[in-house]
Amino acid sequence: MTMINSPLPEGDREIAGAALQATLVDLLDLSLVAKQAHWNLYGPRFRSVHVQLDEVAAIARDHADTVAERAAALGVSPDGRAGTIAGTSGLPAFPSGWTKDGDAVDALVHMFSAVIGRVRERIEATGSVDAVSQDLLIGLTAELERQSWMFQAENRA
Repeated sequence: MTMINSPLPEGDREIAGAALQATLVDLLDLSLVAKQAHWNLYGPRFRSVHVQLDEVAAIARDHADTVAERAAALGVSPDGRAGTIAGTSGLPAFPSGWTKDGDAVDALVHMFSAVIGRVRERIEATGSVDAVSQDLLIGLTAELERQSWMFQAENRA
């Protein structure tokens, strides 16, 4: 049952909703990974990477909110519960414990590659069913690719 009347036909709503839900999960996981790395970071580039990780967490949370609200506007109930994130995220696992700055940067480079690839697939999936959701995903991808570039540049130090 949906509480909100969708502006989309049911089939289109399901496709857009699935893309938005999967993106929400990936963004929430990315924000958690960034905070995990932020809290456990050490090394000579501690300060710059520490600040950069906080930026990633904030960007991921902000975009997650926008994605979740778009899903709700389509009549799709967004699910950001911990169990849902753990069970459906497509991001690679991040190690527990203390993390050297270079290892954290390398892990984030891989995280961004995974999430960007997945969001780009969703851009294609939503193109014929919901241009508004597709546009949201395109804007998100631009920001993720900007962050990816910054971590890749940091990793070349």
